Amino acid sequence: MRWNGQAINHDDGALPGLELPELRTAGLLRTVRSPEFAGVTFHEVLAKSALSKVPAASQMPFRWTINPYRGCSHACAYCFARNTHEYLEMDAGHDFDSQVVVKVNADQVLRAELAKPSWTHEAVALGTNTDPYQRAEGRYKLMPGIISALADSGTPFSILTKGTLLRRDLPLLAQAAERVDVGLGVSLAFADSPAGRELQQAVEPGTPLPRARLDLIRAIRAAGLPCGVMVAPVLPWLTDSLAHLERLLDNLVDAGATGVTVLPLHLRPGAREWYLGWLERSHPHLVEGYGRVYARGAYAHKGYRDWLWERVRPLIDERGLGGAAMHRARAAGAERGADEAGQHVEGDYPRGAFSGVRADGTGAVSLVADVGSETLF
Repeated sequence: MRWNGQAINHDDGALPGLELPELRTAGLLRTVRSPEFAGVTFHEVLAKSALSKVPAASQMPFRWTINPYRGCSHACAYCFARNTHEYLEMDAGHDFDSQVVVKVNADQVLRAELAKPSWTHEAVALGTNTDPYQRAEGRYKLMPGIISALADSGTPFSILTKGTLLRRDLPLLAQAAERVDVGLGVSLAFADSPAGRELQQAVEPGTPLPRARLDLIRAIRAAGLPCGVMVAPVLPWLTDSLAHLERLLDNLVDAGATGVTVLPLHLRPGAREWYLGWLERSHPHLVEGYGRVYARGAYAHKGYRDWLWERVRPLIDERGLGGAAMHRARAAGAERGADEAGQHVEGDYPRGAFSGVRADGTGAVSLVADVGSETLF
């Protein structure tokens, strides 16, 4: 079995499974604490399915996702997936950061699903909920099996990550790209500067430093693969200054990014409470302003979105980082405030980051779908 190959010679802190009904139903094998991952508890489960179908009403340009992990040690205060932990009877705050559910058989289940005659080889996206290259991947090594299963079946796929562990799998990804369309994206919203690093460590303390992610982009490009960058989320009053955006985009040009999508922070339930709690502790003078910008719900006020786009669009165009983003259908996003000027909105992928868009900007697909509440296991 997959987990038999993960034997650890010393006591890895295996504990009796937690008496959580949702985890028991999901096929909990054991709960593990390991010295190498201080403060993080892993709940190893047997998944019934690896592929999750997204609702037809979604804003995302894909219909299928894979998430081998639930919860994320990156601990990003703004992470939109936080409330999914509540489905497991855990909280969207500290539990999301420290209680990570691992689908230890994800690669085996995926291979079986992809072998079914009914599988139509639609593009599959990874990294849409929690990061497949978070620290847990260093222990469980699920991604090589997942990549191989997708490539062997002729299924195009994309990966979005903050995790520099992706470098480990670059040879495998390069081989896969010879057989199927592969899109790679890196999420980076902080410039490689003293102020940028300080803020990054405060708001997403479990992620690699900006410089490490820039080096990851360079490594991806050196491997002959495309790499789009999600400059997301832009944090009002914290990372939306002209100086910060110019420096960050210059960093990305230097690293060789094939395209950029810039998205302002949005605060869904769970993330809203956790992020605003951090803001009140760290930058209390900004709380009132955030109350105005996010007064109508999860998405920033249209006035702020328009202002940000007017600021960032010329910077993107000047650096040749725009013009070929994967735009989801504008009509589908009208109710969320997408304007007619081509603003980047939720569901837009930068050039190179999605398997349906090649590095030269051609081959875009027009599929409209939505992440929504994916199947848990």
